[in-house]
Amino acid sequence: MIEWQWPWLFVLLPIPLLVRLFMTPLDQQDNALTVPDLHRFTLATKSSQKKIPRRWSTVLILLSLAWLCLVTASARPQWTGDPVSLPTSGRDLMLAVDISGSMSTEDMQLQDQLVNRLLVVKSVVNNFLASRQGDRVGLILFGTNAYLQAPLTFDLNSVSKLLAEAPVGIAGGKTAIGDAIGLAVKRLRQRPAGGDRVLILLTDGANNVGEVAPIKASELAASEDIKIYTIGVGADEMQLKMPGLFGSLGSRIVNPSAELDVETLEQIAKLTNGQFYRARNTEKLQEIYAIIDQLEPAEQDAEVYRPITSLFHWPLALGWLLLISAIALQWWQTRAARPSHA
Repeated sequence: MIEWQWPWLFVLLPIPLLVRLFMTPLDQQDNALTVPDLHRFTLATKSSQKKIPRRWSTVLILLSLAWLCLVTASARPQWTGDPVSLPTSGRDLMLAVDISGSMSTEDMQLQDQLVNRLLVVKSVVNNFLASRQGDRVGLILFGTNAYLQAPLTFDLNSVSKLLAEAPVGIAGGKTAIGDAIGLAVKRLRQRPAGGDRVLILLTDGANNVGEVAPIKASELAASEDIKIYTIGVGADEMQLKMPGLFGSLGSRIVNPSAELDVETLEQIAKLTNGQFYRARNTEKLQEIYAIIDQLEPAEQDAEVYRPITSLFHWPLALGWLLLISAIALQWWQTRAARPSHA
C-alpha cells in the first residue's frame, strides 16, 4: 500500500490558484499610435485574440499538473510491502577474530597449500556462517585495539564479506583479548535476557595490551549470562629453513604457537560455562566450528518488518517533464503568433 511521509504538504496545492485569484493584474497604458491604415493591425489583433486564450489554457493545464506532481513528490510517497517475519529462532552470536601480526604465520594448509592462519580462519568461518541462518551474528576484529566491524545482524553475507576483506595487522600488531571480550559483552548485554548470548573468540596469542584484563572481562560476561567459546589456533610444529651465505644450512623445527596462552583461554571458557578448543590444523578448526554449530537454538520473540520502497522520484520526474513541456509550448506558440514582416 502507498503511504505518505509528509502528507501535510498537500495543503500547498491551492497556492497557485490563490495567487491567480487575489493578485491584481498590472495596469499597463500604452501610448497611442497613429497609422494611416488600421486594416492589417485589426486582422493581427483579431488573430491574436483568438490564439491567446487557447494557448494560455494549454500551458496553464501543464503548469497545474507539474505543480501537482512536485507537491506529490515533496510529500514523499512510499510503498509499504506486506509484513515479513524475521527468522528469530536462533541465538545472538558474536565472533571475535584475532587479526594481529602473528596471524600471518604460514603454518596451516588449505587445499594442499601452505597458507597463513587468518586465511584458514576466513574460509572456515565463512562456511560456519552459511549454516547459521536464524542467528543474529556480529563481528569484532582485534589486535592492539578491538573494533566492532559488524553489529548483531541477520545479514550474514555482509558479516562474511567484512571478515574476508580484513587484512592482517590492520588493528595493530599486539593482542588485546580482554578488550575484545569487553566490547562483545557491551554489545550482547543490550539483547534481551533469557535467550542464548554467545561469544566465539579465536586467537593465536596471549593478551599483551589493552585496558581490560581477560579474566576481569570474562567475569563481567559471566554476570551477564554470556557464554564464551575460546579457540586457540596455530600449529605446534613448523619447519624453518636456515639460510646461509652460500645457500641453505638446513632446517630446524620450531613451535609457532609458543606464545599461545592456553591457560587463560581455558579459564575464560570455564568462567562463562563455555568450552576451550585447540585448532592445530585446518581440519581441527573445521571440526570445532561444526561442534559449535550443533548448539540448540533458543526461542526468542518473533520480529516483523515491512519493506519500504521510496516512490518520490516518479512524480518528481513527471513534474519536471511537464514543466519543461509548458515552457517549450509557450515559447513555440508565442513565436508562431508573431506577425510576419515579409
